[in-house]
Order: sequence, then structure tokens, then C-alpha cells
Amino acid sequence: MNKFLFIILAVLTTSHALADQPKDWQLGFQNAASETMRDIVNFHDNLLLPIIIAISVFVLFLMVYACIRFRASANPVPSKRTHNVAVEVLWTLIPCLILIVMAVPSFKILYKQDTIPKAEVTVKAVGYQWYWGYEYPDENIIFESYMIEDKDLKENQPRLLAVDNELVVPVNKVVKVLITANDVLHAWALPAFGVKRDAVPGRINETWFKAEKVGTYYGQCSELCGIKHAFMPITVRVVSEEEYNEWLMDAKVKFAKELIEEDEFKKLASK
Repeated sequence: MNKFLFIILAVLTTSHALADQPKDWQLGFQNAASETMRDIVNFHDNLLLPIIIAISVFVLFLMVYACIRFRASANPVPSKRTHNVAVEVLWTLIPCLILIVMAVPSFKILYKQDTIPKAEVTVKAVGYQWYWGYEYPDENIIFESYMIEDKDLKENQPRLLAVDNELVVPVNKVVKVLITANDVLHAWALPAFGVKRDAVPGRINETWFKAEKVGTYYGQCSELCGIKHAFMPITVRVVSEEEYNEWLMDAKVKFAKELIEEDEFKKLASK
């Protein structure tokens, strides 16, 4: 009973309860942190949901009406009617009109997602079994991002979502993400930004986002990629432009591409 009441409370307070990461007993989307995600949420809440509810109520009404109106006790002699032209025309045209009403705004959102504005920051995300690698091609930065094990979690770090090296981007800047994979299919997904693209070996897919709020946002690989599919999270930390520039200065030393390649060479040579 307590669990049921908790679920009802969560539904009623969804807009206030959700934050930058999934919550226990969460129903609905995470809070939107980009214009794209806000469009998706509005499309779902203001169009899809009313249509779904209206269809469900109408079908329920028809089922109840048919059960009462055409029950055996009220109709000892069953009807032998097999066709009704008006009904057949209506149940063909009405679903078509509903699909058209749904298609027009959805196509607009898809087109907006696929049309990438001029990028202010470019990041490359590479899926591996089972972790993510990130590159900043314009900054000569490359690093790997592994999930933090339960025993190493610090306070306020969410289980199965926190990583050792976060992807850092500036707020209110267009970030273009180049997505690929090194071995099998993966998918780079970040719900708060309305972003999800497949990572395909030998191919580079593109997507973009423009974070509107400073904070830490979490996602996960959304393509079944193997036994550790659930253990390759995505963490994006959105910071102010000043903080981003400070992080860049440190990252260019800590994650310099040449140093990583030199370390890899030493590892291979030692083997």
C-alpha cells in the first residue's frame, strides 16, 4: 500500500521530482536541459498523450457499450449484419488523419535534430567494450571514461552512472558530437538533451546539443552491446565558459593526445 501511494505521489509531483539523472520510481522524462528535449517533451505531453488517452477512452466505451447492448440476454436472435460502409470508411479515414496530425510536428523535430548549427565545440565519442573514449579534435585532447565501481563511489555519485573522466562542455554553446564505435554497435544517449545516436564501427554519425543549464547530466549506452552493456554510462558536465577554459588548460596537459599514444606504445613494447 505504501509503495502504491508513493507511486501516485511521484506522478503528481513529476515536474518537481525529476532532476539531471533517473530517480527511483520515476515516471516520465527527465527535466529538459536543451531546446531539442523541450520540443520532444511538449510533443509528447501536449499531442501524443491526449491522443492516446482519447483513443483509449473511446475504445473502452465501445467495448462496454457492445457488451451491454449486444449481450445474449438482450439479443436472443443475433444480428447477421456483416458490413457497414459508413463505419468502414470512418475507421480507415480517422486513423489516417490522426497519423497526419502526429507526423507533421514529429517531422519538424526530426529535421531540427538532424540540422546541425555551426559548432562552437566539437567532440568525438567512441564506443568500446565496455567504456567510452572521448576526443576534442580541435584541442588535441583524448581520454577514456570508465564507470566508477560501487566500492569507489563518493558521496552524491550515482551508482552505475558516475565515471572517472567526465565529458566537459560549456553552457549555451553548440556542441557537435561525432559518434563511432571501435568494435560492436553502441549508442550514445543523453535523455536530458534529447540526444541518441548509434555508434557504428567504420562509420561516423553526427548529433548536437546546446545545454541551457549548468550541471551534471547522465546517460547510458542504449544499444545492447554485450555482457557489460549496463556498465558503460555517459556523464556530461556542463560548466560556465570560464570554468571550461580552465578545464581545457588542465586537460591539454593531462590528456594530451601525444602523451597517450606514447604511453600506449610503451605498454605494447613491454609486452
